[in-house]
Amino acid sequence: MIGEAKRFNVAACGRQIGKTTLGIDRLARAAANGQPTAWFAPTYKYLEQVWRALRRALEPVTTGKSEQQHHLDLRDGGSVDCWSLDDEDAGRGRRYGLIVVDEAAMVRNLEDVWQASLRPTLSVLEGGAWFLSTPKGLNFFHRLYQLGQDELEPEWRSWQMPSSASPYIKPEELEAARRAMPERVYAQEFLAQFLEVEGSGVFRGVPAAAYLQPSPPQRGHTYVIGCDWARSNDFTVFSIVDASTYEQVAMDRFTQIDFEFQTERLHRWADVYQPRVILAEANALGQPLVERLQQGYGRLYGGGRRALPVQPWWSTNATKAAIVQGLSVAIENGDLALLDDTVQTGELQAYEVERTVSGMLRYGAPSGQHDDTVIALALAWAAASVESQTTRSSYAFSR
Repeated sequence: MIGEAKRFNVAACGRQIGKTTLGIDRLARAAANGQPTAWFAPTYKYLEQVWRALRRALEPVTTGKSEQQHHLDLRDGGSVDCWSLDDEDAGRGRRYGLIVVDEAAMVRNLEDVWQASLRPTLSVLEGGAWFLSTPKGLNFFHRLYQLGQDELEPEWRSWQMPSSASPYIKPEELEAARRAMPERVYAQEFLAQFLEVEGSGVFRGVPAAAYLQPSPPQRGHTYVIGCDWARSNDFTVFSIVDASTYEQVAMDRFTQIDFEFQTERLHRWADVYQPRVILAEANALGQPLVERLQQGYGRLYGGGRRALPVQPWWSTNATKAAIVQGLSVAIENGDLALLDDTVQTGELQAYEVERTVSGMLRYGAPSGQHDDTVIALALAWAAASVESQTTRSSYAFSR
């Protein structure tokens, strides 16, 4: 794990695997090497034992100590601060080279704490972070874990380690715990699994549906593509569904690519799968791209490009609700099989719905997160559903 670490690291661990020991080791080494460091715990209850362990480990190189402030000054300029996140502003204004957030899934308002308080402490020194915790539902710790699974997030890395990976727990003890505990509790606490919280979430049954690997086109099958455009902050996603078998067969997700390259990339997918229809978002930057594809542009490598069967989809609260609800029903009923893709699975599981003041339902990703794979898949499913009915009258093409 340590050899694979990146700037920001997330370890989802089963109970008693030694995650706190790992954090102490990372922090103590950084501090002994001259870096200012900090340990953050959800409450003071979780802080005291770690403070004692750090104090003992670093005693040979400690030059100053404050028990009241939980602070150590070390030889060669390093330091350690230990904070309780009972105060969400803990550490604000400091500069750190490394921080550890222990039992991160239990931190109240972790998203706000990370973005508004902790992340800025790393900016000046370009510091790193470790988030250590046993999972607790699909909260912000789960979203951080998903960042570490995303190949397009080069600064993040994450791992999932069940308690069985620990050399200190006997297999018979784990088996005894499994027999004595509810299945869901054991899966979360000892297998380190992220579980949907019962009674919440838009998409149910995602893990069971996500088992496919990408597959090439099959003779006689009908294919459709859902397309969600982006330029810089979000991701462009093409989701390809076999409308003959209701299986997602391919997905392309990328960012920071000019529009000319994006349309060329879609042309290449169309050359492979020969889609009956491409249902593409037409809002804002999407409209000129849709028109370009419909008219047969795309001269990046010389020569013309054929017109593609692109149909525009205009995103409103109502049309978005329609395609999201359709996709939700399909996944829950087992009508659509999905690719085993970590990013897509994470976005589906984290997807939210809220009721507005006017009583309408608003669907979207949690604050600061993405839903590009969700929308592209929902568009592909909408297109596949219509193709199976041999009519396109059900598309929400109009504004």
